Amino acid sequence: MREETKVDHQQTDESSSQSLLSRVKASRAFGIVVNLCRLVLALTLIFSGYVKAIDPLGTQYKIHDYLTALHVQDYVPDWVELAGSISLSAFEFCLGVFMLFAIRRRLVTRLTLLFIGCMTVVTVWIAIANPVKDCGCFGDAIHLTNVQTLMKNIVLLALALTTAWAPLRMPRFVGRSNQWIVINYTILFILISSGWSLYKLPYFDFRPYHIGANIKKGMEIPPGAPQPKFETTFILEKNGVRKEFTLENYPDSTWTFIDSKTVQTQTGYVPPIHDFSIELGGEDITQQVLDRKGYTFLLISPSLSDADDSNFGNIDNIYEYAQDNHVPFYCLTASDPKAISRWQDLTGAEYPFCLTDGTTLKTIIRSNPGLLLLKDGTIIGKWSHNDLPMAELNKPIAQSEIGQMPVDRTTHKIVVVLLLFVLPLTLLSIADRLWAWSSKVRSAQDRQIDKLKKLESELNIQSFKTKVK
Repeated sequence: MREETKVDHQQTDESSSQSLLSRVKASRAFGIVVNLCRLVLALTLIFSGYVKAIDPLGTQYKIHDYLTALHVQDYVPDWVELAGSISLSAFEFCLGVFMLFAIRRRLVTRLTLLFIGCMTVVTVWIAIANPVKDCGCFGDAIHLTNVQTLMKNIVLLALALTTAWAPLRMPRFVGRSNQWIVINYTILFILISSGWSLYKLPYFDFRPYHIGANIKKGMEIPPGAPQPKFETTFILEKNGVRKEFTLENYPDSTWTFIDSKTVQTQTGYVPPIHDFSIELGGEDITQQVLDRKGYTFLLISPSLSDADDSNFGNIDNIYEYAQDNHVPFYCLTASDPKAISRWQDLTGAEYPFCLTDGTTLKTIIRSNPGLLLLKDGTIIGKWSHNDLPMAELNKPIAQSEIGQMPVDRTTHKIVVVLLLFVLPLTLLSIADRLWAWSSKVRSAQDRQIDKLKKLESELNIQSFKTKVK
């Protein structure tokens, strides 16, 4: 009996140990899952927020598209749209950074869940109603269909639910005492990035009209590209009965034709640049401009009524420089004759004004007005009206810096972002963890010293009592 009882106890202990080990393994696996969700969610929010933050006007245009779909665009001023663009992008970026560093874990995970939840509701609407072609969730960096956007947000919602369920499973990269540094630095960095891009131009240009792009080649459809498909339905009548037919089952001549309708069943290849045209005095001069060998200045202003006129003197100087160097200079605008006349009276502009689609002009350059320089139809220079190349007007354009194709600086720009934002926070995190580790070591040493002192004190007391006896 005793041996059987002993065996039962051993089996029970082994079973308990195995159960405890299983729970520990499950807990560790769940912690890994939570942190993987945290990483994917944080990086997605950081990327999405940043690409929108460095293109505040582009995000504003997208917000305007949503407001137009809701028929409330006339009630929201432009400055409110712009403020909403900057705030939304900064909020998303900050959520991503705070999630990555596990700052205010309970609050941030709940805010992230709320944010993703709201965005998911919006994407359900656009997937069903299709009010806009592109949600703009990744700015111009990545384009998704409305259905793809919905699927992406459903995945992010699941990740947000997981992190909100167990926020304390996410270890901190920075201690609570230094979290204020990350918070303030992140907010400052993203707001300065938006302000810089708004004053000049977006730091990264993901649009088809980037420097180095040949506009004419961007309009070409490659051989073998899929073509759009259409289906025509015919409505015919016979003996008072109307039916619909297609070309495949078109009936005999005893049927009377009533009507027909054609719908597009499949979209074909759409080139990156598909809506660029220039009209001067009722004449299309698009090919003339794009086929010209040499340089061409294009002043871009979607709306001259809203254009910033503070630097019109510099624009006039560039026009005079173009005249002296026999370089064509055109102003492309979507404004009506009244707005053009007002701009001429205000600035004394003598350059020719051409008509171009307003949406196209907003896509070309995020400045109103902005300046483009073409060479053989290729964009080699883009400037905001706040950053016009006035210092290069003292020599022929072919000999000046602006007349040369600039070196691709994408890698340099990425390095700058890493040095200005990623590196400081990484160093802060390392220093914080080293300080926390050294504090633990010091605390352990202090506890050991206290124990030794206590033991020494007890030995002294015992020795004293022995001597008294």
